[in-house]
Amino acid sequence: MLTRVKSAVASFVGGMMAGGSSVEHPAGPDLQLKFPYSRPEFLGLSPDEVECSADHIARPILILKETKRLPWSTGYAEVINAGKSTLNEDQACCEVLVVKRRPPGNFTPNRTPLARRRSSLPNGEGPGLRENLEYPEDLTFHYWALFDGHAGTGAAVVASHLLHHHIALHLQDVMEILCTPSIPPPTCLGEEPSAHLLTPTSQRALSRAASLRGAAGAPGSPSAAPTRFFMEKKVSHESLVIGAIENAFKDMDAQIEKEKSMYNISGGCTALVVIYLQGKLYVGNAGDGRAIIIRGGEVTPMSSEFTPESERQRLQFLAYMQPHLLGNEFTHLEFPRRVQRKEVGKRMLYRDFTMSGWAYKTIEDDDLKFPLIYGEGKKARVLATIGVTRGLGDHNLKVHDSNIYIKPFLSCCPEVRVYPLTQFEHGADDVLVLGTDGLWDVLSNQEVAETVTSFLSNCDPDDQHRYTMAAQDLIMRARGVLKDRGWRISNDRLGSGDDISVYIIPLMFGNKQN
Repeated sequence: MLTRVKSAVASFVGGMMAGGSSVEHPAGPDLQLKFPYSRPEFLGLSPDEVECSADHIARPILILKETKRLPWSTGYAEVINAGKSTLNEDQACCEVLVVKRRPPGNFTPNRTPLARRRSSLPNGEGPGLRENLEYPEDLTFHYWALFDGHAGTGAAVVASHLLHHHIALHLQDVMEILCTPSIPPPTCLGEEPSAHLLTPTSQRALSRAASLRGAAGAPGSPSAAPTRFFMEKKVSHESLVIGAIENAFKDMDAQIEKEKSMYNISGGCTALVVIYLQGKLYVGNAGDGRAIIIRGGEVTPMSSEFTPESERQRLQFLAYMQPHLLGNEFTHLEFPRRVQRKEVGKRMLYRDFTMSGWAYKTIEDDDLKFPLIYGEGKKARVLATIGVTRGLGDHNLKVHDSNIYIKPFLSCCPEVRVYPLTQFEHGADDVLVLGTDGLWDVLSNQEVAETVTSFLSNCDPDDQHRYTMAAQDLIMRARGVLKDRGWRISNDRLGSGDDISVYIIPLMFGNKQN
């Protein structure tokens, strides 16, 4: 246990990456990579440029060379860390995807749902891209994603190549409903539309809904049980998309776990994704990235960071229900400071999973164990090891010098928030900002909003490069300038030494999709 304490203290004095892990993940060095390390494909960098981007001293800011590589004239910029890791552990992906309707009777789960990938690489659609008119029964969605790796780039690289395919697969499962707005999802009870008002697609969906209820007996039929036993919940189209995103994250995490025995997939990663579908933006976050909407200069948060402090009660409850996960070396209780042996029998403030406040308890021998959550703010760690509590990967991560696995406490499930984009009018300066934690560690929501709004207000509204330049300016503000005492930003504050990746997505183009 003393080793564990020393490891935790060492991480506090500079040995650990912010939000990351001090323990290297066994990555199978003899195994081949599933995908080679590179920078986002849409940047269009040559191998030499990729190598130059890893200059930890100059820290060049990379931006788009051609705005048409991303939909909606989206702006993107990134910069590598100041020496925390050899490579940039952030990854990004942006695609425009078309989900193909599954042929009747085909329920093969691994069949690709993509009729074709309408990517903006390198000659993509302009900001005026609309729903697929050539194949009206297909489903088009826009996708932006940021992945922040830790203890290696492997998980972030794999997720950047594959997560959107998992999302497409799960959207394919429900697209028959999503593409038929004239009827409710199959789990809804109530009057059914007249058959002559339905399209062939609607009739198929309605028939499917009836068959799902038929086994139990339709309401009013002789074999039907009393209605109160068959009340069904109404399921909205929005909740079906949310479910598709949530399940896609779980499948992506499971694939990483399965393929770690076949490929060298190092570490883990947080994931922040945005999907535009049928007039709405869906923001899914698993980790400590952040998304905000800036509309009329006002900020609307679109995500929450998941850290040991923000998820304390979930972690404590899991440890309480499954104490074997703590290896008899940790306690699930939280105290204001480490408990010392001389304090056994005395009273000290504590918190359990049932509590949002603090209360007193009499200290017992079990309370001398190292706490499940230790530290405060960016230094808070789960089991003295990792500073994020949601993400993908990390399946082999253990507490230093022990057989205690961290993964049971790390959830791959995202929080998904929805913004009804087409219900509002948006100006040229209204944007959605996505950033990895390297941005938000040094700039607040309001500072980001003021920086972006001020920059855009001084740009030509017709300049399609304005959002890329705004992303570049935002990263410059967060990175700062290299001085004798390190990277510094305004008011001589310490700048971000972490990898930083930023999307600036103009919302006005979303209104043009419908």
